Amino acid sequence: MGSFIGFLAVFAVFILFSSFKILNEWEKGVVLRLGRSIGIRGPGLVFVIPFIEKIYKVDLRTVTMDVPSQDVITQDNISLKVNAVVYFRVTNAEEAISKVADFYFGTSQLAQTTLRSVLGQFQMDEILEQRDKINHRLQELIDKQTEPWGVKVSLVEVKNIDLPKEMQAAMARQAEAERERRAKIISAEGELQRAEKLSDASKKLAESPSALQLAYLQTLTEIANNDGTRTIVFPIPIDFLKGLMGKDA
Repeated sequence: MGSFIGFLAVFAVFILFSSFKILNEWEKGVVLRLGRSIGIRGPGLVFVIPFIEKIYKVDLRTVTMDVPSQDVITQDNISLKVNAVVYFRVTNAEEAISKVADFYFGTSQLAQTTLRSVLGQFQMDEILEQRDKINHRLQELIDKQTEPWGVKVSLVEVKNIDLPKEMQAAMARQAEAERERRAKIISAEGELQRAEKLSDASKKLAESPSALQLAYLQTLTEIANNDGTRTIVFPIPIDFLKGLMGKDA
């Protein structure tokens, strides 16, 4: 009889201690009494009536969820593999428990389907160039659908975009052609500027015969300073000779 009473005492102490729950600062507890929600408790020490009440802990911190790589067909029929990352947190613990069976799994599946749907509405060039616009659109759509669950999606970021090898080679050729085009344009602009400067210089020299003579002499000086030069053939205008021989020549 004494052993039975001792067993009951130990059992009572165990039940008493199991009735107290400790919730961390970032946790809330949704309490169900006989299957009905009676509110949210915590953080800190929480008392639960044994066999009558049950508590579900909900983490309120921001969750970083990786969206697996998805096969996407763009609007211009190009196949891509795209993955993303979603940042969300629970804003209403009671709704997160009562409105959806598993809010984490539900948000993950919703993010995957939304990622495929949204990227399929853009062309490949737009996906590569308009990351911010696409990220904002994804965040709006996912957050709108998770709001009834008490889940707030704060940020969605497209991480990696894997292009087919054929498309990578085509883009490389396109980039090379673009670089060649720019090089030719720069070279042509340089020739145009050179021609304009030569034209301006010729006009200045034509205005002053003495300046033209000095230019010829400077050229001769530069050629003479070249050690490898043996024979110099230098055209001299008749007007230049007349200037050297005097006005009566």
